[in-house]
Amino acid sequence: MRFSTTAIAGVMVIDIEAHEDERGAFARLHCPEDFAAAGHPFSPVQTSLSRNPHPGTLRGLHHQPAPHAEVKLVRAVRGRIFDVALDLRRDSATCRQWVSAELSADNARALLIPEGVAHGFLTLEPDTDVLYQITPVFQPGHEAGVRWNDPAFAIAWPHAPALISPRDAAYPDHLV
Repeated sequence: MRFSTTAIAGVMVIDIEAHEDERGAFARLHCPEDFAAAGHPFSPVQTSLSRNPHPGTLRGLHHQPAPHAEVKLVRAVRGRIFDVALDLRRDSATCRQWVSAELSADNARALLIPEGVAHGFLTLEPDTDVLYQITPVFQPGHEAGVRWNDPAFAIAWPHAPALISPRDAAYPDHLV
């Protein structure tokens, strides 16, 4: 795996290093030792799948505040997404800033989202599946979020969503 830093501390882009031969390819997607060596120890305890049949589906921007804050490793295993990480950590030099990455089944790229950073994505193709590896175990009732188009963050989405949940569309303007 190749770990690349982003403009937001703790948000990492992870690319695979596939071993290819006439049969196809094989690549490691997660190894606790590799993450620790990159300075980001991560041992997921939960794996979830988001199935998205429609292009233009927006999910997010979600996060779990302390004491139930989560670390997520996100990857598209079918289709393609515009993936966003938004820094909500008040003590961070990049608070209120965002980074994005295109994740697809073809590029096998992943985005590591640390505690205190909200996450969301917009599907760019039909039938897009997004795999989440998460730690700690999700705690229902502690979810939080910010609106995808809150002017305080000015996220440059590739286009407006065609489909969004009422909850995600109704988040108020967020003051960090």
